[in-house]
Amino acid sequence: MTRRFAILLLATLSLSCAHDALGDQAHVEVQTHVDDWRDQIIYQLLVDRFANGDAHNDWRVDPTALARYQGGDWQGVIDQLDYLEALGVTALWISPVVLNVDTDAGIDGYHGYWAVDFTRVNPHFGDLATLRRLVDECHARGMLIILDIVTNHLGQVFYYDVNQNGQPDESTQGSGSIAPGGSPTQGTSPVARINEFDPDFDIRGIQSFTSLGPAGPAPVRFFDMPEIFRVPPQPAIFQDPNAYNRRGRTLNFDIEEQLLLGDFPGGLKDVNTRNAEVREAMVQVYVDWVLQTDLDGFRIDTIKHVEYEFWEFFAPEVRRRVAAAGKTNFFMFGEAFDGRDDLIGSFTQPGRLDSVFYFSQKFRVFDDVFRNGGPTSNIQRLLEERAVNYGQTPQEGGIGVSPDEVLVNFLDNHDVPRFLFENDGEEGVRELHAALTYLFTEDGIPCLYYGTEQRFNGGNDPSNREPLWRSGYATDGETFQHIARLSRIRRHYRALTHGSFELVWVSDRSGDESDAGVLAFERRTPEGEYALVVINARSDKASRTSFEGAVMEVTARGTLRDVLGDASFGVGADGLLDVELGPNEAVILVPEAEHQAF
Repeated sequence: MTRRFAILLLATLSLSCAHDALGDQAHVEVQTHVDDWRDQIIYQLLVDRFANGDAHNDWRVDPTALARYQGGDWQGVIDQLDYLEALGVTALWISPVVLNVDTDAGIDGYHGYWAVDFTRVNPHFGDLATLRRLVDECHARGMLIILDIVTNHLGQVFYYDVNQNGQPDESTQGSGSIAPGGSPTQGTSPVARINEFDPDFDIRGIQSFTSLGPAGPAPVRFFDMPEIFRVPPQPAIFQDPNAYNRRGRTLNFDIEEQLLLGDFPGGLKDVNTRNAEVREAMVQVYVDWVLQTDLDGFRIDTIKHVEYEFWEFFAPEVRRRVAAAGKTNFFMFGEAFDGRDDLIGSFTQPGRLDSVFYFSQKFRVFDDVFRNGGPTSNIQRLLEERAVNYGQTPQEGGIGVSPDEVLVNFLDNHDVPRFLFENDGEEGVRELHAALTYLFTEDGIPCLYYGTEQRFNGGNDPSNREPLWRSGYATDGETFQHIARLSRIRRHYRALTHGSFELVWVSDRSGDESDAGVLAFERRTPEGEYALVVINARSDKASRTSFEGAVMEVTARGTLRDVLGDASFGVGADGLLDVELGPNEAVILVPEAEHQAF
């Protein structure tokens, strides 16, 4: 393809994309499609990697390089809804839909986190009509749609004109040490690298300087490169330099000023979310997407990089505006990529978000316990912290459930290596199945990353963003069937979605002790529905719910039967129950009268 033809093609696509600007479109009828979010099973997918249903938008596709577009689109998701239903999915979390900077430094914006125009769709994925059809098709099947959104930053839409020459420069200045063979009388100067795309953080704001010295704040100059959609951003407020913090690239996320004000590494421009016009624009553009497509919720990216005051404006305003249009129970959960439980939980305090992505559990339970054989008492400690760190009452105008009851639980996602990375053999698969059993039976909302059901095992980005079509969308694999079965069990037994969560056995021990690696918990609803889950997280030994004469005590009495297998366990009047499980085995026990085969 010649460069001229490529530019003409992209210009044509850009023009067609303009026809999908939200301001040009009539709203659709929006409705509430969910009663209780605890009943849902979320499936996260990257649109570009899930399914390719329309070859007409396969431009800038390079199947040999995962950092480039691969060709997935919304039509592909529609085409594979039967696959998702067979897996037991009830809610799809789809990657961002807005127009992005198409490519930058040899990497494509296929993921959706490089916004340039909040009012237009990304034509790689289809048009607005196809997006609407995807939402409608999901709703017709009883599935919900959660949209991934970003409020912290835009793509690399401008550069800092440090030397004020009107063009973006990267240069190295200074001589450094004397070159070999140079004169010992020759002067030297420090070496300095100047990068106007992504300069290092400066609390004053990025500064200009010339050979004569400092020259004040560096001007911001927006790109005009329509062939890659790197153009002045929309809405128009985002063409105002005051809509950005302009401090340059974050170097240390532990320093609050850099965390909140710095550009995201890679030149992603940090938005000034303290600006009232910016706050209003962010609310309205994302509310417009709800009104245009009947979305059911938002997953919100990079929330820890935005001040609390923004969330205390954004979340209530979104709830109020979508409710005024007829949609309630609109779910908003955020991503704070961090292991600090208190930080993550802080975004669920009153007036903020309904929930968060439970990163502290990912690190301390799914990694430390299920992958690395750590003590199951980690779960008890994390549960104790939850009672302090997370909101205990429903958000006003929110989903009607307190944040601590609807944390979004996950094993892995697009920002971390997959669970099977480094251990995808028989032992790793057993560990995965045990972890999945916990994911689907603990309190909160399970979230499955696409490809887990096919045992994908990629490492860090982009290796963990494999095209799903490599799997052939097989539904007969052991892991696919295990997840599908867990989905059916979870939907059938209300105790697993609405019941309290009470640990009845964990262990500090991680050696050869009889109970090392075992955990057990009860789920019980106010109406008396009951389940007891026992899991051996260890892959190298059998474990049991007893140690040196102490035996697990449960609240149930009588006969309990396993819905994963068919074993029966009798509980006497004393409530004592000693369950022994082989490596990575699990049982989900219910009263015998409620047992059903799955």
